[in-house]
Formats: sequence, structure tokens, C-alpha cells
Amino acid sequence: MLHRSTLIYFCGKMGAGKSTESKKVAAERNAVLISEDEWLSKLYPNQITSFDDYIKYSAQLRPLIKNHVQNILRTGTSVVMDFPANTKKQREWFNHLSIEAKSESLLIYLKVNNALCIKQIVQRSIEQPSRAAFDNEEMFYQVTKYFEEPDKNETTNFELVVKNA
Repeated sequence: MLHRSTLIYFCGKMGAGKSTESKKVAAERNAVLISEDEWLSKLYPNQITSFDDYIKYSAQLRPLIKNHVQNILRTGTSVVMDFPANTKKQREWFNHLSIEAKSESLLIYLKVNNALCIKQIVQRSIEQPSRAAFDNEEMFYQVTKYFEEPDKNETTNFELVVKNA
């Protein structure tokens, strides 16, 4: 009998370290890592130039990703999703995805203050100049307007990671 898989997903403001943490968790758990940024950049090269573009293409990607992830989970393999779970609606999507696949789920909330997020965004734009147009302080504040802090009662498994500058 296969062990029960786990869907692991992250909540945290832009620059909180979700991508870094997702890589670490995937390696620790020997899980499949699926990155929204990677899929979007391959499927829609040079087409995402604004936050509205991101919203549009991210929404188009979700149905494909949902089936793909559920198929992996049903094999007993855990999946780490480097996709934002920064609104209640997004977190509900992850919860339904895992319930439908009959897998466990784990929400990891990276609670990071704005100053550290911005510092990490600036560093990332230096290390990855191709992201500088999107990864900046102005975009941080635009995206953060939509952020909804999670409640540990939204899911059965919740992990809090606090980091401050």
C-alpha cells in the first residue's frame, strides 16, 4: 500500500523567501517541486510585463497544474508547490486540490516583516537582473495590498516560520 502523499504550499509576502524555502522543503522530503515562475516563464515567455498579465496567465495555468499535481499526489508522491497561497481564495484552491486527491496538506506561512522582504527583493533583482522590472519595492506594495494573513484554522496542518530583519 502506498503511503499518503502531502501537498505542501506556502503563504508569505513577495520577497518572504517562498521559493528558497520550497526548494529546501522539497529536497528534505524528497518531494516533487513545481514552481509557478518556471511554468509561466516557459509557457508565456516575455508576455508577463505587469501584475495584470501575471494574474491572467496564472489563472490560465491553474487548471493544468491542478490535474498534474493531483496525478502525482495519487501515486503517493508528495508535492511542494512554489505558488502563492497569499489570499484565502488561493488557500482554498490548495485545500480542495489536496482533498480531491485524497492527500494530506501542509500550509507553511513565512511571516516576514516588510523591511526584510524588500531587502530580499532588492538582492534578488541584483542576482537575477531579468526580474528587476517586476521585483522592486513598488511592485511589493502593489502585490501586498492583496495579501491576507492566514488563520491556522483554514487548514488541518499549519506551520509558522517567523523571520525579521
